[in-house]
Amino acid sequence: MLLAYASILIFLIIATLFAGGTLLAAFLVRPRVKDTLKRTAYECGMEAVGLTTVQTNIRFYTYALLFVIFDVEALYLFPWAVVVRSMGAVALVEMAIFLGVLTAGLAYAWKMGALQWE
Repeated sequence: MLLAYASILIFLIIATLFAGGTLLAAFLVRPRVKDTLKRTAYECGMEAVGLTTVQTNIRFYTYALLFVIFDVEALYLFPWAVVVRSMGAVALVEMAIFLGVLTAGLAYAWKMGALQWE
């Protein structure tokens, strides 16, 4: 039992040494240039025109969040479909509850106007 924990400890030590060694190597081989022009971001050799910070509309985040929710639904739905026959009616009821909760969330978002693009 203790041997299994020792192997995990050795693995953690090796991983820590690897991460630290990588950071140390990057620090040692980095360019030591004081010129501010050399430290700027490279954009195909052209100067940036206008503001470089662009603020994204909150509606994009709403759509992205809804996409992630229904993508996770598909992630759970496909493995469930493979084993539903072996699990019986209990699995069918559980998935109906899961889909009902997601449908209620979609209906709420629709009712609140989250899907309206103005």
